[in-house]
Amino acid sequence: MREQTLPQTGIEAASDGTPLRDPARGRLKYSLPKAYGHFRDLLKDKEETSHVFKIFESLPAKDFEDRVRRVTLSPEGEQLRRDEPYLPTILDDHETLRQYPEGSVAHAYCDFMEREGLSAAGLVAEAEKLGRPKYNDLIQWYANRSRDTHDLLHILTGYGRDGLGEQCVLLFTHGQQPSHGHLLIGYAGAHHIRKLHKSKAPVIKAVRQAHQTGKDCPMLLRLPIKLLLSMQLEDARAELGIPEPTWYNECHRIWREEGIDPYDLLAPVQEQAEAA
Repeated sequence: MREQTLPQTGIEAASDGTPLRDPARGRLKYSLPKAYGHFRDLLKDKEETSHVFKIFESLPAKDFEDRVRRVTLSPEGEQLRRDEPYLPTILDDHETLRQYPEGSVAHAYCDFMEREGLSAAGLVAEAEKLGRPKYNDLIQWYANRSRDTHDLLHILTGYGRDGLGEQCVLLFTHGQQPSHGHLLIGYAGAHHIRKLHKSKAPVIKAVRQAHQTGKDCPMLLRLPIKLLLSMQLEDARAELGIPEPTWYNECHRIWREEGIDPYDLLAPVQEQAEAA
């Protein structure tokens, strides 16, 4: 690690002087009841993603700072901070991303974001609704990178933005960066879907497969995103060891046969029946 200690402060810092933790940064308090309250609010309106950030804030991982240290104070981490200081600038520049060949991760990402009406800046805006202070430290950079790569995970894993797809992406992320927030939303959300719909769809198998894939895959947070965007999507998946999401696809197939809309899973069952 290219770690140094700032003179007269004893604060861990990168070689450019950026501190690991700003001394003014407070410590988050663990509260499962608070997190579950936000989870219930999220079920009522899954588009209100500010609840997701509140859940994670309520369930901070004990080893989070150690993870930040291992990534940001390594030579590879310092190179990433120089090359990719702020991902939304890269990810929202679709004109540049479209210059990559057809079939690339970049093209798939642009197609996905444009089809869904999303942007990396939009996710930043959702996070900023919380009104939390920002700090010029390595924790801030790491947390921002975790947030900004979320939609890219949908592309690489093949999981959509439907209710089950979101649970799968969160459990894939837990496989890479364990936290109780990922577990709560991922597994509790999956069980909620099963409770809402009497179906033969293998929901739990789908989320477990996503969880295992995240464990087996190299930590995407540590990879150069610009290089990843330039790769052909199928090549990227093969190199990262990301398999076809077979159980997730099977859930979609069964739901459609049963007259259930996979993209409206969290709607009340009565609404589903009327729609059918």
